[in-house]
Amino acid sequence: MQVADAMTPREEVVTVELPGTRDDVLEYLQERGFSSVPVVKQADDGEEYRGLVSRDDLIEQPDEDQLAILMREVPTTTPDADLTDVARLMLREGARRVPVVEEGGATTLVGIVTVTDVVHAIARGDADGETEVGDLAATDINTTYVQTPLTVAEREIYYANVPYAVTLDEEGSMAGILTEVDIIEEARVVEGEDDTGDSMANQDDEWMWEGIKAIGKRYIPTRNVEIPAEPTAEFMTEDLITLSRRRTAKEAAQQMITNDIEQIPLVSGDELVGIVRDVNLLEAL
Repeated sequence: MQVADAMTPREEVVTVELPGTRDDVLEYLQERGFSSVPVVKQADDGEEYRGLVSRDDLIEQPDEDQLAILMREVPTTTPDADLTDVARLMLREGARRVPVVEEGGATTLVGIVTVTDVVHAIARGDADGETEVGDLAATDINTTYVQTPLTVAEREIYYANVPYAVTLDEEGSMAGILTEVDIIEEARVVEGEDDTGDSMANQDDEWMWEGIKAIGKRYIPTRNVEIPAEPTAEFMTEDLITLSRRRTAKEAAQQMITNDIEQIPLVSGDELVGIVRDVNLLEAL
């Protein structure tokens, strides 16, 4: 299966343009639940692909407003590439979305292939999905307590380097799941000012004493991501889809597509024994 058979074509791809600001992309990340958005620039000879901006980029650089600085370069592929090779690229680079480009006078965006596109192919049976999810799932599971403030849960997710946290109740039983999407939906960018301290005289100023003289306070405008501090229980999903370890990657892919989710807890009876993420299904290829 080639990338062209699975990718979302350019006419259906949401992009943001340079020059632009974080607010241009925040709308798509919050309202549509995207993990990242391609960045393009209009040139004399047409549209040029420039990079990708993700929800992680916005959270990690809260004071930066310019899209040109927030975006980053990511691996790309071509329409005739093998889908299995791209799945391997996604796993190696930790990339959820790979822009599909054609080289010419400029790098032209012709589509995008995502982890979800590959999951769709597995769900349809167009790609191998017979591996049992127990062989693909992680047994190291990121968890948090239902009463943990959302601000702390966000940091737990960030430091664990996974997009979710399974929430546990007072008895240590699974109560729900919190995802990055849940957090970005609640995040708000707020304006403020930072005090940079006393301003200093220049070395050649006549009135400078030994290089130190305060001439007043300086303030710079700042932007911060504000996350509610209410308990995680108020933002988590309680109605969980679960699977047993004996289910196949194809069955897991079908559940992910049907329920619009990126990870499914694995259970044995009532016990949480693992979690299979959409990226884990790529390993079945």
